[in-house]
Amino acid sequence: MLFRYKKAYEKISMGLLSFMPNEKDVKKLLETIHEYESNPDWHLFVWKKMEDVVGIIGVRMVETDAVIQHISVNPSHRGEGIGKNMILALSNVLQTTNIRSTEEIKAFFVKCHKEKEEN
Repeated sequence: MLFRYKKAYEKISMGLLSFMPNEKDVKKLLETIHEYESNPDWHLFVWKKMEDVVGIIGVRMVETDAVIQHISVNPSHRGEGIGKNMILALSNVLQTTNIRSTEEIKAFFVKCHKEKEEN
């Protein structure tokens, strides 16, 4: 289930974000988390399975469009459809159907939409 980021999730969120290619450096991770905490157009969500945070998705709002900037799933939970479920849940949480991605995650985003259309 998708939940809004809280400061209590900071360490696990940074760990999950570190799987993103451009988020390897601790200083960069701290800057990214700070941006999600302070910028009203940036929204960070965690995916919880039972009580464990197993995924994270970060979005930047551009007018009425939600642009997915970050998406990561704990390696031990990959292949379970968590990434696809996070993307699908965004439209309800953000109340927009205009969801797109950055170039960095475009291939994954397209794959999720293809799977959605096949089901």
